[in-house]
Amino acid sequence: MNYIGSKHKLSSFIKKSIKEVVGDDLSELVFCDLFAGTGIVGRNFKPLVKQVIANDIEWYSYILNRNYIGNYQLLNCDEKIKKLNSLKGVEGFIFHNYCENGSGNRLYFSAENGKKIDAIRQQIEIWKTGSEITKDEYYYLLASLIESADKVANTASVYGAFLKKLKKSAQKLFELSPAEFKETINTHEVFNEDSNQLIKKIKGDILYLDPPYNARQYGSNYHLLNTIAKYDTFTPQGKTGLRDYYKSSYCKKNEVKKSFEDLIKNANFNYIFLSYNNEGLMSENEVSTVMSSYGRYSLKTINYQRFKADKTENRNHKATSTVEYLHILEKTI
Repeated sequence: MNYIGSKHKLSSFIKKSIKEVVGDDLSELVFCDLFAGTGIVGRNFKPLVKQVIANDIEWYSYILNRNYIGNYQLLNCDEKIKKLNSLKGVEGFIFHNYCENGSGNRLYFSAENGKKIDAIRQQIEIWKTGSEITKDEYYYLLASLIESADKVANTASVYGAFLKKLKKSAQKLFELSPAEFKETINTHEVFNEDSNQLIKKIKGDILYLDPPYNARQYGSNYHLLNTIAKYDTFTPQGKTGLRDYYKSSYCKKNEVKKSFEDLIKNANFNYIFLSYNNEGLMSENEVSTVMSSYGRYSLKTINYQRFKADKTENRNHKATSTVEYLHILEKTI
């Protein structure tokens, strides 16, 4: 998935930095990814540690992490994937409200792809209701649907707006691709809670933090993925068809520092690593001041190419370099 703040390109840097502080052997340690997003960091540490704890307040993120982190034994869903791909499209909630020729006048998907998404989403729920699939299979199939739908979405990578005409990738016929995960011998935990509340109830060895950097809320940027994941009934609002969404204090300049300090204070972890960048609401000095109050603090930095919107429609999106900070705390208080 194209995802704002994704740490895919930085995963090697993060892993190397953590091992330099904690040690090479992580096999007996509990690793927590508290703002997990698509779960890319947790996925990288899943084969290396005793247990991963993953959390995100957004439901689409919970679905992805429940599959990629929560599922640890391989599933045989090939026939179900084939069955879902063979379904005839239906005019459901996604088609009517978010598709070409739908009553909502929103062009997030082509008409044919929207109908296919509706048909697959409805069938997955029928299987779940009839106990024809396990919980693990349910989240596996839903994660597959979310990622496959994202590949044919008619957006510039986020769902805060749709494009006026169907771009090339949005014209491709929808195909459900399996969201394969890494098998492990250990079980893992996945939560869908406010991070500042969850931190009071969990403990472990390594806490990795990747909170929102700026004022853009993930609940609005990825609202349609939540709608596909929940498939509930509501009245879409405005031109973009927004649903009610969670508003994070980490996206509010007057609240972020207080929330961050509260999180660090309540963290029952030996090592804390915070990914942030030079464009964040908190300054480097503010972060270091907070973390230094709770133990030994250090900092690593790396230059990398920032996330940018879809380039296929000849838009003026220039590649810019940003500085990624990895703030490190060996907690003693």
